[in-house]
Amino acid sequence: MPNLVPIGRALISVSDKTGLLELARSLVTEGVELISTGGTASMLRAAGLVVRDVAEVTGFPEMMDGRVKTLHPNVHGALLALRDDDEHLLAMAAHGIEPIDLLIVNLYPFEETVARGADHTTCIENIDIGGPAMIRAAAKNHRFVTVVTDPADYAGLLDQMRAQDGATSLAFRQRLALAAYSKTAAYDTAVSSWMATQLGEATPRHRAFAGKLAQPLRYGENPHQGAAFYVDGSRREGVATAKQWQGKELSYNNINDTDAAFELVAEFAGAEPTCAIIKHANPCGVGKAASLKDAYLRAYACDQTSAFGGIVALNQPLDAETAEEIIKIFTEVVIAPGASDEARAIFATKKNLRLLTTKDLPDAQAKGTAFKQVAGGFLVQDRDVGDLDPSELKVVTKRKPTDAEMSDLMFAWTVAKHVKSNAIIYVKDGATVGIGAGQMSRIDSTRIAARKAGDMAEALGLPQSPTIGSVVASDAFFPFADGLIAAAEAGATAIIQPGGSMRDEEVIAAADARGIAMIFTNQRHFRH
Repeated sequence: MPNLVPIGRALISVSDKTGLLELARSLVTEGVELISTGGTASMLRAAGLVVRDVAEVTGFPEMMDGRVKTLHPNVHGALLALRDDDEHLLAMAAHGIEPIDLLIVNLYPFEETVARGADHTTCIENIDIGGPAMIRAAAKNHRFVTVVTDPADYAGLLDQMRAQDGATSLAFRQRLALAAYSKTAAYDTAVSSWMATQLGEATPRHRAFAGKLAQPLRYGENPHQGAAFYVDGSRREGVATAKQWQGKELSYNNINDTDAAFELVAEFAGAEPTCAIIKHANPCGVGKAASLKDAYLRAYACDQTSAFGGIVALNQPLDAETAEEIIKIFTEVVIAPGASDEARAIFATKKNLRLLTTKDLPDAQAKGTAFKQVAGGFLVQDRDVGDLDPSELKVVTKRKPTDAEMSDLMFAWTVAKHVKSNAIIYVKDGATVGIGAGQMSRIDSTRIAARKAGDMAEALGLPQSPTIGSVVASDAFFPFADGLIAAAEAGATAIIQPGGSMRDEEVIAAADARGIAMIFTNQRHFRH
C-alpha cells in the first residue's frame, strides 16, 4: 500500500467557499491542475486562476438545472481507479480517463435551508447527490486519493504537501476518509430525519442520529470514561449554542447539569425573574421573585447545602446585583440569556466560575427527539413538551384551591417535570421549599423533601418548617394514601398530581379528611 501519493490534479466543487481562494492559489503554486464546476469555477477564474471545467472532462454540459454534472465515468473512474492495478490503468487509457488525486467538496446546505424555514421544494433542491457520490468514491479509494470535505482541513492539507514535495501520507488520507464518511452519514441522517418529519412518520424502519464534534472532554461521568460533546445542528438555544466567557473547560457532568438547569428555567420564558439551581441533574432549588437577585436567593434558601458547587440557570440576563450574591458561594456554572458588563466584571474575580450566555432561552415547547442507549439498541421518544391547560384541571376534593395555592401548584407542577422520578415538590409563595427526587417509592420522596425542608429551616433559624402552608406536586399518581398523608403531616394544604391510581378514591378521601385541596392533571411527568 503506497504511503506518499503526489497530487497532480484536483477537482474542487464547494458550496461553502470559506478559504477557497487561498487554498486554490496554494495548490496552483504546488503545480496542481484545477478542475471545477459552476459557481466554484467562476469564482476561481474571477481570481485569475486557470480552471478546467468539469464539462470539458466529461464531454457533457451541466444539465437539468445543475442536477447532472459530475455523475459520469470520467469523474468517478478518475476517483475510483486503483493506480497499482493494470486492468484499471488499461481501462483509464482506453476511455481517456485522467486520474483525480484530490477531491475538495462540501455539500449543498441542506440543514441550513431547513433551519431557515424554506419551502418543501427548496429543501428538496438542496439535497446534494453528486457531492456525496464523489466523496464516497474518493474516500473508498483513499489509498490513492485525498478527499477534503471541511475548510478546517485546508491548512493541514497544505502543510502535508509542503512538507512532502506535493504529496500526502496514507495516515492523513485515512483520517480524511473517515471524516468524509462521517460527513455523508450525518448528511443523509439530516435528510432522512427531515423526510420522516414531513411525512409524519414517527417510527421509520431505520433511525440514525448524527452530531458534529464540539469538543473532546477530559473524561465522562467518571475519570475512567472517555467522552466528547457533539452538537446536532438543530440550532436550538441552549448549552450547545452558549458562549463561555471564563473558567476552565466544561466537563461532561457540567454540560449535562447545565442543560438540565437551562431547560427548567426555559419553562418560565416571559415570566417574572426565575432561578433554578441544579445538582446532579436534579433541582435543589427553584424560585421566582420581582428581581433576579431575590429569585436566586429564594432558590438558594431551599437547600443551601446542595447548592454548593451547583449550576445556576436564570431566565433573564444576569445583572450585577445577582452576580454579587452568586459569588458568595462556590458555583460551578452560571448560564443565562445574556449578562451585563458589570456582572461579567464581578464574575471575572472568580476565575474558576464558568459563565455561559446565550442569545435567548431554549424553546420549551419545541418538538424534538430524545434517545437513550440500551443493550443492543436504543429507545426513542418525543421530548416531554406536555403543558397544562388550567381549564382542563379537575378538582377532585371538596375544597378547591385558593388562587394563591393554584399559582403555587402550577409552579410546583412545572418544576416536577424536571425532577427525577419519583418526584415530590413542596412549594410556598413561588419558591421550592423541599424537593424529593429519584427515590424508589413515592412516600420516601415525600418524607425526604419534608425532612430537608425542616433541616434547612433549623439551619436558617426559622420558627417552623416552610412546608407548613405549602403545596405539593407529584410527577405521578399516589398509589396509596400514605404519600398524601405524609405531605399533610408536613403541613401541605393543596396537592397536584396526575390521578389514575386504582386507589384514587382512598387518596381523595384522605385529602378530604384533612381539608386538603387536590387537583388531578390527567398527565404525568416521569423522568428517568
